[in-house]
Amino acid sequence: MKYGKRKMLIAGEWTEGSTGETFPTIDPATREVLAEVARGTAADIDQAVEAARRALHHPTWAGLPHAARGRLLYRIAALIRTHAEELAEMETLDCGKPLSQSRADMETAAQYFEYYAGVADKLFGTTIPISPQYFDYTVREPIGVTAHIVPWNFPLAIACRGVAPALAAGNTVVLKPAEQTPLTALRLGELAMEAGLPPGVLNIVPGFGHDAGAHLAGHPHINHVTFTGSVETGIAVMKAAANNVVPVTLELGGKSPNIVFADARFEDAIAGAMKAIFSNAGQVCSAGSRLLVQQEIHDRFVQELARRTATLRLGAGLEDPDLGPLVSEEQFQRVLHYIDLGKREGAQVVIGGEPATEGPLRQGFFVKPTLFDAVRSEMRIAQEEIFGPVLSILPFRDAEEAVAIANDVSYGLVAAIWTRDIGTAHRLAAQIKAGQIFINNYFGGGVATPFGGYKKSGFGREKGIEALQSYTQVKNVCVTLD
Repeated sequence: MKYGKRKMLIAGEWTEGSTGETFPTIDPATREVLAEVARGTAADIDQAVEAARRALHHPTWAGLPHAARGRLLYRIAALIRTHAEELAEMETLDCGKPLSQSRADMETAAQYFEYYAGVADKLFGTTIPISPQYFDYTVREPIGVTAHIVPWNFPLAIACRGVAPALAAGNTVVLKPAEQTPLTALRLGELAMEAGLPPGVLNIVPGFGHDAGAHLAGHPHINHVTFTGSVETGIAVMKAAANNVVPVTLELGGKSPNIVFADARFEDAIAGAMKAIFSNAGQVCSAGSRLLVQQEIHDRFVQELARRTATLRLGAGLEDPDLGPLVSEEQFQRVLHYIDLGKREGAQVVIGGEPATEGPLRQGFFVKPTLFDAVRSEMRIAQEEIFGPVLSILPFRDAEEAVAIANDVSYGLVAAIWTRDIGTAHRLAAQIKAGQIFINNYFGGGVATPFGGYKKSGFGREKGIEALQSYTQVKNVCVTLD
């Protein structure tokens, strides 16, 4: 085992947990065990929440000047950068993604702490003119103990996306990383302690969703839940939190339309389509998994897309290929199921459509990048989130039909529009029901741009200043002056 035995972090101490049980985390490229990780249970979640409650009001945290809190977050950002290569390798081994993509994720993780460090002392209230008799003002206060249940596709970046603004606003945190990919979150705990974060401010309890995650979501002593994952689990999280009247931020699934008009810059649109679906082997909530191509260029576009897809190299993440393995046996079987379903629904396999078994690839969870053409909007492969390197291609005649197809799903996370006509782009941006619109790019924006969904893609916004709405509460104070 490369990383040996890993403990959980509660109240500033590394512990094996209440039961002493462990679970393995594996390299999806080889199925080899990377580490044995302490398995958190409901009892460990209880201890972590209690530690976070104590730390919330302890002078070492509650009494820390906001600017000093910001400096602490800057130190965490610097340590992430210092250890970026180590973290990238760890993440690549744990979740399978190409090393260059993990390196980019580490930079993003550092940027989250950097960005929110800069706003820690800028959480302003307002004054409200009522009448000469009153002086009325608002203040923003921490919401309290925040729970963060993190997915496996961007283990450290998504953890930092929620943890950094929560800490910047003065909250304390209980973080439950995905059981498939807990390693970088645990390493973050070590770096946070090295930076000087007081004990109990950040607690990290690895474990399984059905026990540790479910208990955390429904815990009576947390004050907010941030969850990223599937719609089904998101509904369960929301129900559990509702029992305690606890607010939630949900970033759930997507079936995002990537719309290419005939007047688009062809090369840019092709490169954008490849990036949109094959980044992280398609295991991205905001992947452009539905490609809508205007009829005039459909055949040419699909032909070129297939030609480039055929050149993609699959391999273990440390080899920095174009595509790595899927994260687990479960996800591998899920993607193969949808590929089989697409064939049975009558969609045309242009390329791929099967597992990759050449040489060492047979040891891991590799699926060949797959293009389905002649897809109809009512097909399940056009409606349901596959979360793999599988693209559904749908033709359209005009802008009106493109909007109708784009909105004809239960999701609304992102959408992209490729056209030289800026009027068309703005009209579609207004009509498409999605939380983020890319125009002549895909995966644009950054840590400062708010991110979240419409419809079953969830609600609330992460990233940017908007995220702080979730981690603060407004108190209004009205003073009689007479």
